Amino acid sequence: MGRQSTTGKLSALAIKNAIPKDKPYKISDGAGLYLLIKPNGSRYWRLGYRLHKKQKTFALGVYPNVSLAQARSDTNDARRLIAQGVDPTSHRKQQKALQQESTFNAIATEWHEKESGRWSEIHAKKIWRTIKADVLPKLGDIPIENISAQHCLAVVRKVEERDALDVASRIKQRMDAIFRYAIYTGRLTHNPVDALKDVIKTRKVTHRKALSTKELPAFLGDLEKYQGYELTKLGLKLLLLTFVRPGELRKAKWDEIDIEACEWRIPAERMKMREEHIVPLSNQALVVLEKIRIISGKHDLIFPGSRDWRKPMSENTLNHAIQKRMKYDATSHGFRSTASTYFNEKGFRSEVIERQLAHAERNKVRAAYNRSQYLAERQAMMQEWADYLDKLKARAEVIPINQSA
Repeated sequence: MGRQSTTGKLSALAIKNAIPKDKPYKISDGAGLYLLIKPNGSRYWRLGYRLHKKQKTFALGVYPNVSLAQARSDTNDARRLIAQGVDPTSHRKQQKALQQESTFNAIATEWHEKESGRWSEIHAKKIWRTIKADVLPKLGDIPIENISAQHCLAVVRKVEERDALDVASRIKQRMDAIFRYAIYTGRLTHNPVDALKDVIKTRKVTHRKALSTKELPAFLGDLEKYQGYELTKLGLKLLLLTFVRPGELRKAKWDEIDIEACEWRIPAERMKMREEHIVPLSNQALVVLEKIRIISGKHDLIFPGSRDWRKPMSENTLNHAIQKRMKYDATSHGFRSTASTYFNEKGFRSEVIERQLAHAERNKVRAAYNRSQYLAERQAMMQEWADYLDKLKARAEVIPINQSA
């Protein structure tokens, strides 16, 4: 007579009627599956099995979260592993570890660690702070291959709800970079962010206003007559002559200036592209710097704040002078556009102009070549710009005389 199956002894009614006792006890379903009933009424599915001459127990979950049918199905899966000599407990731990390694949180952390080497410490912390605050709460624990475009859209919409549209755009870019990293490293086959191309809300862009070349003569004349703080006036002059970013000017230090070489070397950590930037100094720029040195030469900063000389000039100072005191509808950042327009109209090579503006250079080999190859051209370009501004300033000084004649 063949051996009869002993599975299926339990029923939902039998489980319901099982009363807790003073000590834990088992009610069996057969084939090693049983329900362990604790004195507090808790009920746990367990599978008893023997492997490699050792008696072991495999936890299958808590009743009623795991139903009788599910417990039987999981038992069959575990039995198949046991028949192959695989311990189901060890197998589950391995699967859980693999799942944790493939979560969005794990891969985002890995991506950030690898990418942060090319960022400043402050920028790297800022990027992770936004990911941690806005992305991980929704996506962190999900295996990356299970994340859909709808998951990503929900993250973006949550940020948009607080009207942080710029942040939403950056969040989308960072999710995109993380998914692409997962593809490159073989953990993913598609990028769910690709489907979000046209669904991100945007705010109408207001470009930083620049002075036109027609406005320059009047502006230069008014700048000469400026009655405000002398360091602000000289800062605007130097910014016009060098057209660096206003933040790069405000935080400039005297040890970055090489008078003999006629160069200002801005360190990489202060540059947007995280590369050292050389600014050739025209004769006029050197004259302005000597005037500034009389005011701030004993300090580290070229443009220290008026209240605390250890801190740089306020970021609002230059724009306030242009817009509120001089009454021009322009910004200090716009000087870059004004200079760029002039250089392009005069036929300077675009790569020389872009190098001097310290714009992005995708090819690192070419970028290194450009920094050395174009320096002579950049020096000539900067001197021509300074001479051109002098001519405009002279014209502004002549115009009132002609008007009064």
